[in-house]
Amino acid sequence: MNKFLTPRFYTVCAILLLAALSRLLPHPDNFTPITALALFGGATFSRKSLAFLLPLGAMFISDIAMEMLYGYGFYPGMWVNYLAFLSIAGMGLLLRRNISAVAVVGAAAGASVWFYLLSNFGVWATTSMYPHTLAGLSICYGNAIPFFQWTFVGDLAYSTLLFGGFALAQRAFPVLSEPTAARA
Repeated sequence: MNKFLTPRFYTVCAILLLAALSRLLPHPDNFTPITALALFGGATFSRKSLAFLLPLGAMFISDIAMEMLYGYGFYPGMWVNYLAFLSIAGMGLLLRRNISAVAVVGAAAGASVWFYLLSNFGVWATTSMYPHTLAGLSICYGNAIPFFQWTFVGDLAYSTLLFGGFALAQRAFPVLSEPTAARA
């Protein structure tokens, strides 16, 4: 059996997919698991390639479902959000050495701000909604502030749910714990 195809691997994959598909449920604008998915994937997969690819794949699957169900899963400039998503998975890799409640909350808050900055820069740069001037960029960021509150709350809530829930599952089912040597 492949050393990466373990109960831990399958459980983390299922968690990522379920969290990504939760985007299909009714929710306040921007109250989604995107940041938490990236942080959690980066922090829990022992292979770095999987830490980036599997959360991105879960996001892509939910984008396909949103496009099929609601007609708005794909849009111009979404590649900027995927880039932000990949960089947040990188933050998760850094988080894996010190997963604690304080570290998870700090990482989720920092990633939330990073996603706000990068995604709204993408809106400004890839659409004609705002003039391509510093004033236009400032207006774009200003108009996004009301959405940021739900992004921030959602990132903290989902990060708490994913990391806390998985920590509890690891205590109940030790087979889900990663060997110490695999974290290096």
